[in-house]
Amino acid sequence: MSTVEQQLDDLKAEITSELPTDISVSSVKYEGPELVVYTRDPKKFAQQGDLIRKLASKLRKRITVRPDPSVLSRPDEAREQIMNVIPEEAGVTDLDFHADTGEVVIEAEKPGMVIGRHGSTLRDITKSVGWTPEVVRTPPIESSTVSNVRSFLKQERDERRDILEKVGRQIHREEMSDDEYVRITTLGCCREVGRASFILSTSETRILIDCGDKPGAEGEVPYLHAPEALGAGPQTIDAVVLTHAHLDHSALIPLLFKYGYDGPIYCTEPTRDLMGLLTLDYLDVAAKEGRAPPYESEQVREAIKHCIPLEYGDVTDIAPDVKLTFHNAGHILGSAVSHFHIGDGLYNVCFSGDIHYEDTRLFNGATNDFPRVETLVLESTYGGRNDYQTDQQDSEAKLKEVITETYERGGKVVIPAFAVGRSQEIMLVLEQAMRSGDIPEMPVHLDGMIWEATAIHTTYPEYLRDDLRDRIFHDDENPFLAEEFNHIDAGEEERQEVADGEPCIILSTSGMVTGGPIMSWLGHLGPDPDSTLVFVGYQAQGTLGRRIQNGWDEIPTSEVGAMGSSGNGRGTLSLNMNVETVDGFSGHADRAGLENFVKTMNPRPEKVLCVHGDERSTQDLSSALYHDYNMRTFAPKNLETFRFL
Repeated sequence: MSTVEQQLDDLKAEITSELPTDISVSSVKYEGPELVVYTRDPKKFAQQGDLIRKLASKLRKRITVRPDPSVLSRPDEAREQIMNVIPEEAGVTDLDFHADTGEVVIEAEKPGMVIGRHGSTLRDITKSVGWTPEVVRTPPIESSTVSNVRSFLKQERDERRDILEKVGRQIHREEMSDDEYVRITTLGCCREVGRASFILSTSETRILIDCGDKPGAEGEVPYLHAPEALGAGPQTIDAVVLTHAHLDHSALIPLLFKYGYDGPIYCTEPTRDLMGLLTLDYLDVAAKEGRAPPYESEQVREAIKHCIPLEYGDVTDIAPDVKLTFHNAGHILGSAVSHFHIGDGLYNVCFSGDIHYEDTRLFNGATNDFPRVETLVLESTYGGRNDYQTDQQDSEAKLKEVITETYERGGKVVIPAFAVGRSQEIMLVLEQAMRSGDIPEMPVHLDGMIWEATAIHTTYPEYLRDDLRDRIFHDDENPFLAEEFNHIDAGEEERQEVADGEPCIILSTSGMVTGGPIMSWLGHLGPDPDSTLVFVGYQAQGTLGRRIQNGWDEIPTSEVGAMGSSGNGRGTLSLNMNVETVDGFSGHADRAGLENFVKTMNPRPEKVLCVHGDERSTQDLSSALYHDYNMRTFAPKNLETFRFL
C-alpha cells in the first residue's frame, strides 16, 4: 500500500473516531489541497454545525464533506426543496446538480443570501436534501468570459477531478529528502519591467511563480530553458503560482502546457478568469499582427482546467513542505501577495507581485500583515529616488481639468488604459465627476476588452473596496452601469462615427500603446490639435507609449497600422493632439508606498530582493531599504540564484 493510501486509511479511522456513532464515513479522498469526506449521513453531518470546523482544526487540513451518491434524493425533488429554503430575494438563476460528487451548484444574484449567516442557509439546504451546495454569483453585467469558463469547467468535471486527485497525492506524498535549504532563482523582471518569473526551490519542491512576457519587446521571454529553470523539463515543477493576470506575469503560463507541464496553477478565482480573457486576446493580437503565436487556444483551456482557486487568507498545503497563503495586493482584481511557509517553521518567503499600498477607488490597499517573513521579493516599478506619484485627489483634479479644457475646445479625450484595473478606476472617477457636475456630461466610449473586464469585476465584488462592493450589490447604484458608458462593439465603423461626432471621452486598450484599438484612435484623432491623449498608467521602456510621452510627434505608419488617409504621405502620422500625463492612477505603489509596505511589516524581513523595475529603480530602492532599516537588500540580475539557510 502506498504511503498516501495508508495516510487516507489512517485519516478515515481518525475522522470516524471523532464522529458520533450515527454518522458514517464511506470514503476519504484528497482533491488538490482539500480532504474530501464522503458520508451516507450528510443531513446529520449538517445538523452538527461545528463538526467540520473542529475536524479541520484537529487534522490541520481543509475539509469538504459530500454525500455518498447512493443516498442522494432525485434532482427534481431536491430542486423544489432547495428553492423553499433559499429566500426569494436571493435571485436564484440556476441550479446545476452533479450526482457523481453530490454537489449542487447554485447561481444567484445575491450569493450571501444563499450562504446565510455563518453558512446557516447552506447547512439548511444539506439538512433538507442531502446535497452539498456550492454557490456562485450571477454576473450583474453579462460576461462571456465568466460564462465560458464556468461551462468549460462543468464540461471537464470528470477530468478535473482526476487532476485534483493526482495533485492531492503529490501534495501529501512522503518527503524524500533530509536536506534543508531554500533557493530563489530569477528568470525575468530583474532590473527590467516585464517577463516576471521566479523559481522557489526547496530540497523537496520546485515552484514557478509567474510566467509573463515583456511589453514592447517581442521575443524577450523568461529564461525558462536555463538548467536551473525548466531545462530538465516542466515535469520538474511541482506547482505554478500566479500572482495576477496582467500579461507581464501571465502571458506564457499556457506555454508550460505546450511543453508538457500538467500540474496545478494556484491563483484567485478572478485571476483565473482574467488570465483566460487576456491570454486569448494575446493570441488574437499576435495573429492580427502576423506573428506566430507561442501556443494555441487549447493550451489556454488546459491552463484554466488546472487552476486551483484560493481565497485571500486561506492557508493551503501546495507541497509536502510548503503552505501558501494569498493576501490582497491592491493592484488589480484578484491580485495576490503570495506568502510561502516552508517546512515546519523552517523559513518564510513572500512575493509581493505588483502592489498598491494605499486604498484606491477600486481596491483596499495591499496587506502586509504576516506572522513571519525572512525574505521578501518586492516589486520596484516606482522604486526610484524621485518616483513619488501625485496624491490621488490632485490626480483626479488634474484629469477633470484636462477633460473640461478639451471639451470646451470641442475635442475628444483619448485615454490608453489597461483593460483590467486602470480602466475601471478611471470609470469610477468619471462616473462620480459627471454625477457631481465636476465635468460636463458626455459619452464615455469603452473600446477593446474594457467592457468585458468590467463585467468580470462586477462578478467578484468581494475582491473590491468595501464601499464599492456595497454599491454593486444594489443595481440602481452600480457605478459601472451608468448611462454615460458605451461599449464599442461595431469596430472601425463605430470608431469613425465617434471620431466625427461630438466631444467625448474614449477609454481604449492597449495601455502602453503597443497594439490594439488605441492604434486606430491615433489614426483618427492624432492629427487633431483640439483633442488630447492622456496617459494614466506606466509606460515601459521600448513601448510606443513611452516614446510619445517623451515627445515623439511623428509616428511611422508601420507603428500605427492601417489609418486610411491620416498619414502625411511620408509614411508617418503627425501627432498634433495634446499629450498629457496624469500620475496617481497607477496600480503600483510609488516610492513612499513601497517603503511603507516594508516599514510597517511586523516583524520586518531579514532580506529584500528588489525586482520588477528598471536598473535605477531597483538599485535606488535596494539602497534606501538597506540604509533606513538595516536589512540585507539586493537588486538581482536575471539568472541569479539566492540560497537561504
